[in-house]
Amino acid sequence: MSKHIYPLLIAQFLSAFADNAILFTVIAMVMQDAHPVSWYVPALQSVFLVAFVVLAPWVGGFADSHAKSRVLIVANLIKACGAGLLLFKVEPLLAYCVVGVGAALYSPAKYGILPELAGHDGLVKANSWIEGSTILAILTGMVVGAKLADHSTTWALLVTILLFLISAATTLFLPIGLRKAPPSGSKIRLFYLEVKTFLAMPRSRFAVLGASLFWAAAASVRVIIIAWAPLVLMTHNASDIANLTLFLAIGIIAGSVLVPRLIPLEHLRRARIPAYLMSIFIIALSFTEAVWPARFVLFLMGMAGGMFIVPINAALQEIGQQSIGSGGAVAMQNFFQNVAMLLSVGGYTLAAAEQVTPITALIGLGLLLLAATFLVVWHLPEVEQAPSSLE
Repeated sequence: MSKHIYPLLIAQFLSAFADNAILFTVIAMVMQDAHPVSWYVPALQSVFLVAFVVLAPWVGGFADSHAKSRVLIVANLIKACGAGLLLFKVEPLLAYCVVGVGAALYSPAKYGILPELAGHDGLVKANSWIEGSTILAILTGMVVGAKLADHSTTWALLVTILLFLISAATTLFLPIGLRKAPPSGSKIRLFYLEVKTFLAMPRSRFAVLGASLFWAAAASVRVIIIAWAPLVLMTHNASDIANLTLFLAIGIIAGSVLVPRLIPLEHLRRARIPAYLMSIFIIALSFTEAVWPARFVLFLMGMAGGMFIVPINAALQEIGQQSIGSGGAVAMQNFFQNVAMLLSVGGYTLAAAEQVTPITALIGLGLLLLAATFLVVWHLPEVEQAPSSLE
């Protein structure tokens, strides 16, 4: 595996840290308003996710037709501009949407460059490092960003801008890498044809839909816990709920570290096992009634989730590099998983409005994930050939 993976890890950590620090800075800005609107914080998260969905037909092709290391610089600069808009008191929904645009461009370049740096044998391991560093950045970014914002939102924004710029500078140490000639014609039609091709092949279909299932389940669990913890565990402050989420994140890191030895790319079908376990742990969480058993189940749930998502990401990048481009494949993955996240959270919101309890919602989510995983893995072969073909 190339030594260039280390600058990428540093750049990714700094960028993901700043992404989460800026989110909590914006939330702090909203909460400091004399009359904060209840729908505003969910709207902030939605405008960030929508950028991944709307821009999917363009960002993947852009990442593949330019040096991905340089695309990472452009994406970080766009994020820094979004933070700068917040600094100048521009409407937070608009400013945070700009940050989302930068993130939507950053993702296909970040994951798309991994096959170039790691090669086939090191791709799962490289993904595990990226996933682990991202989760660590999320945790630390949340804590530091919230504390900085409580002290001064201006200083918090200045720090995030600085981190985006340092991340951009770090990517200068990455190689220029591969480029593909940009295809002609409508990008939307091309994206449709790429989606149709990907979903027609068992391995790539499992990679795209499997990643979507993971992120939809993760987003739903995070939302359900906010209602479940006060009801069952009698926790009534944000820090206690955040501590529960912490165990989920630590579990994802642990699963990401373990998975390279257990699920190589040639045995992608094995990823169904941690997916089934993740479903079971979601259901098991609904039966816990104390804090430490809940933390333990969340840790196991996160570990299963990390073992599920890492080989799927690696497979999708490799398939993409051999066909439409790894950046295009990641952009497609982002489209599906962010649509899935929006639908899953929206579905739970509607269920909660119909008085469905969080306990019932957890059981329903676990059963849905179990059934959906069974369906998407149905035609996936047990053993894959070496990467000489898409299948």
